[in-house]
Amino acid sequence: MKKLPQFHFLLIISILVSFSSFATYYQKPFEGDSVTITYAKKDGEELKMDVFSPKRPSGKLPLVIFLHGGGFSGGNRKGGTEFCKELVKEGYVAATISYRLYMKGKSFSCDQQLGEKVKAIQMASNDLRSSVKYFIDHQDELSIDPEKIIISGSSAGAETILQSAFWPMDKMDFDEPVLDKSFKFAGLISFAGAVMDLNLINENSTIPTLLFHGTCDNLVPYATAAHHYCEWDAPGWLMLFGSYSIAEKVKQIGGSVELYTFCGAGHEIAGSPKTQNLEEIKSFIKKAILNGQKVQGYFIIPTKNCNSKPIPNGICE
Repeated sequence: MKKLPQFHFLLIISILVSFSSFATYYQKPFEGDSVTITYAKKDGEELKMDVFSPKRPSGKLPLVIFLHGGGFSGGNRKGGTEFCKELVKEGYVAATISYRLYMKGKSFSCDQQLGEKVKAIQMASNDLRSSVKYFIDHQDELSIDPEKIIISGSSAGAETILQSAFWPMDKMDFDEPVLDKSFKFAGLISFAGAVMDLNLINENSTIPTLLFHGTCDNLVPYATAAHHYCEWDAPGWLMLFGSYSIAEKVKQIGGSVELYTFCGAGHEIAGSPKTQNLEEIKSFIKKAILNGQKVQGYFIIPTKNCNSKPIPNGICE
């Protein structure tokens, strides 16, 4: 077998390297910068967040914060990395944060005391507000517009953002309020979340709200039911108002809301929209949150388990 002349060999290598670079370019790699920041220290724990920004931010940009799920006992912020990278491509700053996991090593089901469940949600909400305070205090160096802070979350993270958004800013925090009572989030995006008190949503507190939920979610109710569908006399009985109930309330008071109902789906919807419904999320941010358009939309997405219309007030058989 004849050996290739050295010149031809180097030419082939050069072509292969060029092709590799070309292919990589057209995969649209993440074009931005990221940094890990300790935003607070609580109970001896350093609370960190990964912040993703466009390479050359122009002026102050909208910020989207993501909170992972995990029943307040597990999960980590890295699950929001790809979601943040996608949002940076739209020209936003995005962050995925860690928060205290009060239920780590404990049950978060019907056998857990109600007070412990509420404390876990309160602590996470308090941490979210602390991360927001960090962004506000460092808005210039991080290119953040404090009037365009959007919160998003999955499962436990969704419960956290909903409490944080609608619970008065001078309440819930353990010591003194973290944020000024006049502060208001620009909007929220919830993946399989719920609130503990539907009365918290009113004409003064409502913000543009995007919701995703499965009708057969047996952990966080799609409409109104007990957490984990616990019996009324269980230690952990906690009434929750899920996405359908939230959407109805926001619509009733004239706010902007879109609800994506996955007919027949369970709690897996807590994780899928941030990859499978990116276009819907980006569209809602632009039209309802940033441009201030009033939108009210209900969308039913059938699944293989969907044999009938969604049942708002009950778990699927």
